[in-house]
Amino acid sequence: MTEGNFVDYVKIYVASGKGGRGSTHLHREKFIEKGGPDGGDGGRGGHVFIVGNKNLWTLYHLKFARHIKAGHGGDGGSSRSTGADGEDQYIEVPLGTVVRDKETNEVLFEITEDGEQKILAKGGKGGLGNWHFRSSTNQTPRYAQPGLAGEELDIILELKVLADVGLVGFPNAGKSTLLSVLTSAKPKIADYPFTTLKPNLGIVAYRDFKSFVIADIPGIIEGAAEGKGLGHYFLRHIERNSTLLFLVPADAEDIKKEYNILLDELRRYNPEMLDKDRLVAISKSDMLDEELKAEMKAQLDEELKGVPYLFISSVAQQGLTELKDKLWQMLNTEKE
Repeated sequence: MTEGNFVDYVKIYVASGKGGRGSTHLHREKFIEKGGPDGGDGGRGGHVFIVGNKNLWTLYHLKFARHIKAGHGGDGGSSRSTGADGEDQYIEVPLGTVVRDKETNEVLFEITEDGEQKILAKGGKGGLGNWHFRSSTNQTPRYAQPGLAGEELDIILELKVLADVGLVGFPNAGKSTLLSVLTSAKPKIADYPFTTLKPNLGIVAYRDFKSFVIADIPGIIEGAAEGKGLGHYFLRHIERNSTLLFLVPADAEDIKKEYNILLDELRRYNPEMLDKDRLVAISKSDMLDEELKAEMKAQLDEELKGVPYLFISSVAQQGLTELKDKLWQMLNTEKE
C-alpha cells in the first residue's frame, strides 16, 4: 500500500431511498362489475448500512465516493401487489472505524468486528394501497398513502488503527527501524524527520505461535496536540492501543525531558491516554559502553520512578527478546 493510499478520514453524504406510493387501483374483470379496491402497498426505500471488513486497512476506497444513495421503493400495483423494495447500499469499512454526524460531531457508533453491520440511514416506509381503506361506508376508496421520505445525513468516517502496542516517539527515534526488525512490515526508512507519513502495522511473532500487533505512529513533535507537525493528525490511532511503547534514543540530550514532552502531548490530546500501560525503550543503545549504560541506569531509576524501561538496539539486535517478553507480559496482565 503506497503512502497516498492510506486514507483515515473521509466525509460522505448518504441518503436512504424513499418509500413507494400505494396504489389506488380498482379491480376490473369480465363479469365482475364492481370488484372494489385492490391497490397494493408501496415498497420500502433502500437502507444504507455500514459493514466491518477485516481485510480493509484504509478508507481509500471511499475517498472519491462523496454521495452514496440507496434505491427508492417501487409503487404498489393492482391485485394487491406490493412494490419492490429499494436497493440497499452497503459501505464496507476497516475495523476500528468511528462514524460521526458531521453537523453535531456526535459519535453514532463504532465498527470493531468483522461482519458487524449497522443501519446508518433507514429507508422510508412504503405507502398503504387503497385496499386498506375500504369499509362498509366507503367501498371504493380512491386514495392511497404516499411513501415516506428517506433519511439524509452528512457523516464523517474516521479510522483509528487497531493495534495492541503503539510506538510513540519523536521523528528519528528509530520507530520504523524497530518495526522492521520485530515484524515483517517494511516501512520506509531514511535519515531525516517524518519518513513515516502513515501508521505502519506489523505482527510480532512470539513464543508458542502467539503474536501481537504493533503500530508505528508518525513522529510527534512538541505542540502536536495544537496541530503542529504530523503527529497531531495521527494521535487518534494511539487511542486504541492497549500499551504505549515510548522510544527515546540513547543520544538524546535529556531522556526524561523527551519522555515528559511526549507524555504531555498525549495528555493534552486526550487525558485518558495516561491510563494506558507504558514502557520506555532507550533505542540506539549499541552506542553505549557498559560504564555509560550503568551511569544512565542509575539516573533513570531516579527520574523514571514507577515506569519500566530497558535498553535496546534494533541495528545490533540487542534487548529485543527482553522487549517482546515485557510487552507480552504487559498485554496479558491487562487482559486478565
